Amino acid sequence: MKAISRWLDRFCYKHPRFGIPNLMKFIVIGNVLIYLLDMFSRGYATLLCMFYPSAVLHGEVWRIITFLFVPVSGYSSSDMFSILWFAMTTLFYYYIGNALERQWGSTRFTVFYFLGAILNLIIGFAFQTSVTMYYVNMSMFFSFATLYPEMQVLLYGILPLKVKWLAWLDAALFLFDIIRYLSMGAWGYALIPVVAILNYFIFFWDDLMTVVRRTSQRAAYRANPQTINFKKAQKEVQNRKGYLHKCAVCGITDADDPNMEFRYCSKCNGYYCYCMKHINDHVHVQ
Repeated sequence: MKAISRWLDRFCYKHPRFGIPNLMKFIVIGNVLIYLLDMFSRGYATLLCMFYPSAVLHGEVWRIITFLFVPVSGYSSSDMFSILWFAMTTLFYYYIGNALERQWGSTRFTVFYFLGAILNLIIGFAFQTSVTMYYVNMSMFFSFATLYPEMQVLLYGILPLKVKWLAWLDAALFLFDIIRYLSMGAWGYALIPVVAILNYFIFFWDDLMTVVRRTSQRAAYRANPQTINFKKAQKEVQNRKGYLHKCAVCGITDADDPNMEFRYCSKCNGYYCYCMKHINDHVHVQ
């Protein structure tokens, strides 16, 4: 995985003109056109453009390209709710696609989108199943959430939620669909969301490994005895109402005299602190 990720990074760096600028604009235009045609043809446009392996093998090769433009929300009827839902999802994917292109550049985003499409086609031909760009678009949201986890969006235009929480919901939907298809014995359909996630991992492998390393480092830091002792000392400061060190002989604290230095005696049997006046002038506790 790491080798593939690094190779793609080098490819995108060496071929800055390979990408299609404003790719999502063309995808959205295609979505709108097919949806409008569906409204007047009762879904015939989608049937004509969707990817069906058997149809492609019988000469309808345009489906390899046109399935990219089939709306992921799907056409059901001409009622206002379905139209509104199509508009919301299309605009949302247009927004996050443009955000990814601005962050990555046209080449990297184009490779990401079309690699997801190619993986879909491979699964479609291998298992003779129809495929759509639904899971590729959902993995595109994973990418957006990884780059902008703290951004807040309005769910259904009403409920404010951070993108990272929506990404966890997205992950739960992926897992649910995979389990559902496996329980039905539809191995091909179960692999479609898997390869979409694989596409995401390829492009974010280094970032995810960095997060894993940071998490493990934080865990090791929290478990470090020095950190534990420091936190205990902080709690003691709070319990002592503002001082950290107190001389066991005269009772002076660092709160009483901030310039006073304190030492702990190694000869005393215990954890005894002394000011500079008494560090060498006290009876050792045994």
